[in-house]
Amino acid sequence: MDNKFIIGIKLNRVIACEEGEEKGQHQNLSSLNLKDREKRIVSLKGCPFSVALIAKILKNEDGSTGTLYLAKSDLESSADHIYEVYQKRRRIEEYHKSVIQNVSLEKSKTKVERSQRNHIFASIIAYCKLEFLKIKTNLNHFALKYKILEKANQTAYQELKKLQANKVTA
Repeated sequence: MDNKFIIGIKLNRVIACEEGEEKGQHQNLSSLNLKDREKRIVSLKGCPFSVALIAKILKNEDGSTGTLYLAKSDLESSADHIYEVYQKRRRIEEYHKSVIQNVSLEKSKTKVERSQRNHIFASIIAYCKLEFLKIKTNLNHFALKYKILEKANQTAYQELKKLQANKVTA
């Protein structure tokens, strides 16, 4: 298979193990008790080939834990390598999500190529500025956008109050 992939999968996914005492038995992923960084070769229901499945137990800031299940088409990769590759992919996804939702990359209404290029460039500059603010404030892009919008709304409200006060006195 030339196309290699790695995906996160949900607990309700039906799998069949290809080794061990559960071999061939279809079950929900939730019933398979994988330890942290344990790798199993499984068949996913509806998938015509086997995948490598790992569990990564993550600790939250509040002390609770969660489990991330990852499936990769490359059966030879180690569990550590699968998680490392997924982390890189996740950062790329975060970049794309932020560029689209926080700096309005897709909202260009322009039809002229030069204007489109300028909009893309400005969006990337805005993303970089958000990254600098993220490092400085320890807030993610969405929290930063919210704070900026909140401050803009407060300023607009104060300006509206001034205009209304001037109207009454005029």
